[in-house]
Amino acid sequence: MDFIKSKLENTRIHEAKIQAGHLKSSVGKFANIINPNHRHDEEHEKRTDEKRNRIAESHRFQSFAPERDGNKIKWYIDGRDYYHAVSMSLERAQETIYIEDWWLSPELFLRRPPYGTQEWRLDQCLKRAAERGVKIYVVVYKEVEAAVSCNSNHTKQALRALCPPGTPGHGNINVMRHPDHNVFENAGDMTFYWAHHEKFIVIDYNLAYIGGLDLCFGRWDTKQHPLSDVSPAGVDNTIWPGQDYNNNRIMDFQSVGDWAQNQLSKAEYGRMPWHDVAMGVIGPCVYDIAEHFVLRWNFVKRDKYKRDDRFDWITMEGRNGEDEDIVAVQRPHHPVGEYLKHPLTPLSEKTISKPQGTVHAQIVRSSADWSSGILTEHSIQNAYKEVIRGAQHYVYIENQFFVTATGEEQKPIHNTIGEAIVDAIVRADKEGRKFRVIVVIPSIPGFAGDLRSDAATGTRAIMDYQYKSIHRGEHSIFGKCQAAGVDASKYFFIFNLRSYDRINTTMAMKKQEELSGVSYQELQRANAEEIMSGAIHGARPDTNAKHPNVDPKQKIAQMKAKKAGEWDETGDETRDTFLQKKELFESKRSEVGLDMFNDIDGDKVADSADSIAKDALLDQPKPSEELWNEQHPEQEKENFVQEELYPHDKVLIVDDKIVLCGSSNINDRSQLGYHDSELTIVMEDREEFDSIMDGQHYRAGRHAATLRRMLWREHLGLIEPQPLDAAHDPNAQPPDDCMNECEDNNEYTQFVADPLNDDLWQMWTERATTNTDTFRRLFRADPDDNIKTFADYDKFTPKDMKQGHLFDMFMPVADVRKALDQIKGHLVWFPLDFLKDANMAEKGLQVNAYTESIYT
Repeated sequence: MDFIKSKLENTRIHEAKIQAGHLKSSVGKFANIINPNHRHDEEHEKRTDEKRNRIAESHRFQSFAPERDGNKIKWYIDGRDYYHAVSMSLERAQETIYIEDWWLSPELFLRRPPYGTQEWRLDQCLKRAAERGVKIYVVVYKEVEAAVSCNSNHTKQALRALCPPGTPGHGNINVMRHPDHNVFENAGDMTFYWAHHEKFIVIDYNLAYIGGLDLCFGRWDTKQHPLSDVSPAGVDNTIWPGQDYNNNRIMDFQSVGDWAQNQLSKAEYGRMPWHDVAMGVIGPCVYDIAEHFVLRWNFVKRDKYKRDDRFDWITMEGRNGEDEDIVAVQRPHHPVGEYLKHPLTPLSEKTISKPQGTVHAQIVRSSADWSSGILTEHSIQNAYKEVIRGAQHYVYIENQFFVTATGEEQKPIHNTIGEAIVDAIVRADKEGRKFRVIVVIPSIPGFAGDLRSDAATGTRAIMDYQYKSIHRGEHSIFGKCQAAGVDASKYFFIFNLRSYDRINTTMAMKKQEELSGVSYQELQRANAEEIMSGAIHGARPDTNAKHPNVDPKQKIAQMKAKKAGEWDETGDETRDTFLQKKELFESKRSEVGLDMFNDIDGDKVADSADSIAKDALLDQPKPSEELWNEQHPEQEKENFVQEELYPHDKVLIVDDKIVLCGSSNINDRSQLGYHDSELTIVMEDREEFDSIMDGQHYRAGRHAATLRRMLWREHLGLIEPQPLDAAHDPNAQPPDDCMNECEDNNEYTQFVADPLNDDLWQMWTERATTNTDTFRRLFRADPDDNIKTFADYDKFTPKDMKQGHLFDMFMPVADVRKALDQIKGHLVWFPLDFLKDANMAEKGLQVNAYTESIYT
């Protein structure tokens, strides 16, 4: 029999048999419609599940990963610092790069300003790495196009086009998208509601980044969080080119494959500033982050690309042999694709093989059958609940959402982080301890549209569930505390962040638009075309190479890209047209006096700053001291803008000891395990130092305490603004270069050292109150406690009011300036009474028993 088999190999009969097997596998997927347990019903699958269960049951939080000592972990606050560190690490990669993202924008600039740092655009960093021989593996969420605008098809096409056949690096960039929405291919495994939400990078099995920041548009920011990006001195000073300039409250991203266009005019509207946190990790936990990626890669290979020879299986040292099934390696009779062993050099030569630092850490995740092919794991929720319940002094949370239950009675909400918060508050009250839970979340989830519109029903539903989680109803956190005889308002405090700015659209610049016939929005496009050109096509193939660009799969990909509108053959013509407009605009500079820019001359030149957002921070001029053209003082009022500063990070800090940071929001989507997939790291620094807690000597963990102090200094405005260039900032370097510079002896660091200090709390609440009142008076910023019904809403913020701008355009500009002088930092109170007397999310087509789980 073996002799016959050997004779038939490499014959048409043998090939036909293989293809028949593949067809049988494809057709068999339709049976999954009636067998949702199809990945767990065969004997070998049950053995794998039992093996994974035994591992998880032996670990804290029932995680797939163990607790590990000896990690070196560095925090990064906001996009400038994080992306700069990532750019350096990508440039140093030698073997492999793993990237897992909800959204990846190839045209993202990792350093700013873009005009002088074009080589640090993400796609160029990855292209150079591929050309060096680095193997790059990317898994991105494949969105439901009608619901989400991130366009993973553009991500795939742009990255694949970087190194076409016949050019260096070809074949080194591999991109998968998941889940599939093709019913003929995926049949019973269709997933429409849930997303792959992880955000992490693993480089050479030596270093990982993990946190809340995708490598995508809209996230790069500094601690002053500017809203303005208009520069009369020249459009080359642009910070956020093309689609990177965004305000989700006004308009969601539009056709992000066309990275250069932007329907939001910088000259009229401010951007939405972005606050985020991530970690850089060196040490043993890097292995567990890599293991999660390998599991995900192999699962997607099995689920979507099993018969696609462009994608190989990844085997992993330490999970090989009898344990390779743990990371979803399969060995069918007729495998398609190779089996690649990772890491490419032995683990014993990696930094993960021995202690690197002082942080005791553990990786936890939300993952399940649809996302990873495993039984449901919700170790992130387990970690949140256990860490919060154990809190003795404070719980500090920054998160994009706050939807949680206090028990089984709060359906459709199922995660019970809220129950752990109630337990911690009630216990502190009974024991007579000073204790606070402080939460920072967005005032409005980041979805476009007027909250009064029908289109915003889903957004209001999320907000409604948040209010019911916090204080509305007997099963809320406040309600449960009250039932236990505890006044939660003495312990639980919730805040938003908000920023202001002045768009530098001067009269001289308006005159320049008029004389040239070119609008600033067209100038925006010209700038993006100039500095982001070539983003889709990548390198041109070498037709003299041994393998010229005749790869049929590459041609098919190009055809698909053209059909999707992603392959712009008229790109050069479009670019030339806009560059000509830029030249025409610039030619009128002398006629409006801007050739004398920076000469203080109120008659001709607006010597005004491109942004005054910095004035809310330490040692800066007051808005009333900022220069503006003296001939047109009242015109300045048109340019003042405000917007919520969007806390997108997912951070929990407890007692200056423990930190959780990752991709997981506080809602069912992130916490249940079988909805969105997530990855988070739990950290406790074994290096302690002398600190203060409630006026008493206290031994604080360095990692947790320094992160909390820097966050609080930023929110209070007790920190200096950052320059665009992060090259000389220790906090923007990779963790293998240096650790965080915490400014331990700084007077403001000392001021925020004791998280329960009364003077600190007084400043915190007073600044939140003053800021809230000022934003209300000047801008009618919503949501607001004065809006209790929809009728109130129309009176408070008229529908015809220009989003983000001043409410009373008749207020003297001097009064506006003096009022803005009062804003310090970014804290504002969360409006607990917003729409309290209205039906926030009426049941209907958008919100009903079938869809409500989307919003929780």
